[in-house]
Amino acid sequence: MRRNGPPINKPRGLRWRYQQPLEPAQDKGRGPTAKIDVGGSLRRLREEYGLTLRSLAERSGLAINTLSLIENGKSSPSVSTLQQLASALEVPITAFFESEAPSNQIAYIKADCRPRAAFDHGVLEDLGAGARIKTVEPFIVTLEPNAGSGPQDIVHTGYEFVYCLEGRIAYTIENHTYLLEPGDSLLFESHLPHRWQNLSQTGSRSILVLYPTDERDTPTERHFTGE
Repeated sequence: MRRNGPPINKPRGLRWRYQQPLEPAQDKGRGPTAKIDVGGSLRRLREEYGLTLRSLAERSGLAINTLSLIENGKSSPSVSTLQQLASALEVPITAFFESEAPSNQIAYIKADCRPRAAFDHGVLEDLGAGARIKTVEPFIVTLEPNAGSGPQDIVHTGYEFVYCLEGRIAYTIENHTYLLEPGDSLLFESHLPHRWQNLSQTGSRSILVLYPTDERDTPTERHFTGE
């Protein structure tokens, strides 16, 4: 659905960097992994909305020259820039990492080809890049020692699933704390106020699956903004 009016101002506390994946790997019998083209995805989305570079610049608050450089692959945008574009186009930020490969109903990603987003206290690895499926956002989350989501509770639509791979992670939901150690999991309705904390003196790793029920919701940004 297209939205009229100015873009929504999303929080931009952390500056993420989505790293370009390594050269697509061949897997016998499965074909090549799709190459991710952020600039091409931006151009495709803009054209689907019937927007010119000038009109997208007005919606997003970005310069026309900046948009042109991104679309032509001559500039690598920061995540704060992608958040502005996602707001203007009303798409999740992961839409910029989707390919137009024929198999985009399926996301098959080799371990060394995952898009990665670095933030101040950890790294996100996108496990669903390249698929058209927009209602499920699966990640591997690596947290630095004692890293947390901050003092404010997080609330968003849909559901949230967490599976601890390494370390010890505390999830507090409605003031009740659940300790997750390797092999432990947690599934809950995301409208319940929640926050998380890595209790380990070393890093922790977990699988996080976000399932927003409103396509305009951006739970990833809610979880990984500055404190």
